[in-house]
Amino acid sequence: MSSLPDPGFADDDGAATPALTEALRAYDRNPDGLHDATLAVLAQQRLLVPVVAVLGEMETGGPDGERLPREKSSDMATVLMRGRDGRTALLAFTSTQTLQRWNPEARPVPVLAAAAAEAALADHASAVVVDVAGPVMFVVEGDDLRALAAGEVLMRLGDQVSDRYGWVRPDP
Repeated sequence: MSSLPDPGFADDDGAATPALTEALRAYDRNPDGLHDATLAVLAQQRLLVPVVAVLGEMETGGPDGERLPREKSSDMATVLMRGRDGRTALLAFTSTQTLQRWNPEARPVPVLAAAAAEAALADHASAVVVDVAGPVMFVVEGDDLRALAAGEVLMRLGDQVSDRYGWVRPDP
């Protein structure tokens, strides 16, 4: 009997951590002033990347020769969303509840935030959009997306939440 490898989230109940929930609530009240503080918390979290079934092949022809289309195969795929400006983003969610609010049929794949950023860049996306259906949507893009994907850590450069933040590359 074969076994599946442990994905590293064995005790995960699908809920967002209290630290992330509070960071997103604070960000919602002050998006300009708390973006980096929220990103610093999010960068250390597990996110749920949705996968959905997409039609791979279709065949036609019913049992009596009738021309009825039917599914021959399907594949699972991550979801990219295209914005009004034409850029694409990988969707990710903080919990199964926020994922189901967006699409109850999507299946969650738990990954660290850095892995979600890597997947976005691999799919040529410009961003990761977290909790697109709310309650608080958060976007990681540009230099932040690339630094997160590279495994860098966002550190506060002072003693106050409102201080500046900077990306730091950990020692190998």
